[in-house]
Amino acid sequence: MTARTSLASWQALSDHAGQMKQAHMNDLFNQDKQRFNKFSLQLPALLLDYSKNLVTEHTMEKLFALARDCDVSGWREKMFTGEAINRTENRAVLHTALRNRNLDPLYVDGENISAQVEQTLGKIKTFTEKVRQGHWLGYSGKRITDVVNIGVGGSNLGPQTVTEALKQYSDNSIKVHYVSNVDGAQIAEVLRPLNPEKVLFIVSSKTFTTTETMTNATTAVKWLVSSSFDERAIAKHFVAVTANKSNAREFGIAQENIFDIWDWVGGRFSLWSAIGLPVALDLGFDKFLELLEGAYDMDNHFRQAPLAENAPVILALLSVWNCTFLGAQSQAILPYDQSLHMLSAYLQQAEMESNGKSVTWNGEPVDYATVPSIWGELGINGQHAFYQYLHQSNNVVPADFIGSVESVTPVKGHHETLMANFFAQTQALMCGVDEAQVRADLKASGRQSDYIDKVAPHKVHKGNRPTNTILMKRITPKTLGSLIALYEHKIFVQGIILQICSFDQWGVELGKGLANKIQQELTEDGLKGDHDSSTAELISFYKNIKAASS
Repeated sequence: MTARTSLASWQALSDHAGQMKQAHMNDLFNQDKQRFNKFSLQLPALLLDYSKNLVTEHTMEKLFALARDCDVSGWREKMFTGEAINRTENRAVLHTALRNRNLDPLYVDGENISAQVEQTLGKIKTFTEKVRQGHWLGYSGKRITDVVNIGVGGSNLGPQTVTEALKQYSDNSIKVHYVSNVDGAQIAEVLRPLNPEKVLFIVSSKTFTTTETMTNATTAVKWLVSSSFDERAIAKHFVAVTANKSNAREFGIAQENIFDIWDWVGGRFSLWSAIGLPVALDLGFDKFLELLEGAYDMDNHFRQAPLAENAPVILALLSVWNCTFLGAQSQAILPYDQSLHMLSAYLQQAEMESNGKSVTWNGEPVDYATVPSIWGELGINGQHAFYQYLHQSNNVVPADFIGSVESVTPVKGHHETLMANFFAQTQALMCGVDEAQVRADLKASGRQSDYIDKVAPHKVHKGNRPTNTILMKRITPKTLGSLIALYEHKIFVQGIILQICSFDQWGVELGKGLANKIQQELTEDGLKGDHDSSTAELISFYKNIKAASS
């Protein structure tokens, strides 16, 4: 298989990057009054403006050539048609099948998974309507008022991000809570105000062995049984989303209360499956279906649009350009909409767990930067926290600014202030301000020359900081579905371009394995593992303090 760095398009981009590092976006805008029209894309769900990147038409041509050389279109078809593109685990990658609204048959290992998905969606609809209408009763005959989702990673971040983003669409007939941290403080805080007779637990774990999830689930069972004095209450208060039905049944969950998830669905892409049960319970099944429809619309755009007019492809190529070729080491996700306050964390997991790799498909070391570290915060909060770094540090941090034209919670004057900052920040990051302008402004304000000489260097902003702007009319279930799917497909394209496996997470597995071994040491006297001196002494310190205080 041809190494990416040996491709003519890759080498052309490497040479071109050296030239573009000497350019400034201010000059590019001054030279081309049609720049926005050339470097923006309008879809039904959103507008993508990528004109504030250090690119020219020649840059984009070279990037699209790279996408063609890497056969992005071919790999895209392999994903959509169910080939086992998860190489290290020999699995298909078919989160797109979960929201495929045309219902065409799709076969994996001889089974029509489209039919399986529709069957599960029907089960989700029946279940959520039963709970929301008050027909699902707890052990004492009372209706369910609260749902506690127990999961971690994709089993938690996805549904929680969505329920937080769409809370204005909830009728509040059911209150949804989330427990992901194995720190007992979280589950204690969630359960303390709740009535066990009215709580339904969703335990989401593909394997039903995830330590953090099963520890929290066991605590929830003890809490319930201590109230009901009857282990049979578990069947009325617990449902599971898992691929391991036998483990779920052994846990005490009734067969009819187990929802399927399949090995061709990766955890961080599982929101669209029964992992999204909390969303359907909170918003109603119809709104959950709208979320899927929005993602399906983006799937169709990604699959059908030419590379040069394809939003996920463009975002992926710009990420590769900024990180691999221009040397940016991180990227900020900056939503200017309170409803998206969890989006940065969600995309952090999606991209970094997928593409934070250092070997190629063939297991050979990667000799180029793969993806940046992803981080971020709500826009206004970030402005008063880390935007100083974005504007004036020596490290250039590309950023995605995400906003909406209409607020889901309109309060007179607020959204205009928010969006004024939204537009101003991308302009400031691009344009900056040079010393001559700083001096002129200070002089115009009446400052003396000695003050100007002292302060001027500190007020210089070099600008030339790349940003993408994503603007939606309004956050709705459908537009949110499109937005999340946009980033999912961006991540896929990044992996193809960089020739890395996007759909495994062996780095996560290593830490889990070590934690399981160390946990035994923490609970058994005299047991010692084979550790480096630092880890051994830290464990010893912990156990000594624990023993002294017990």
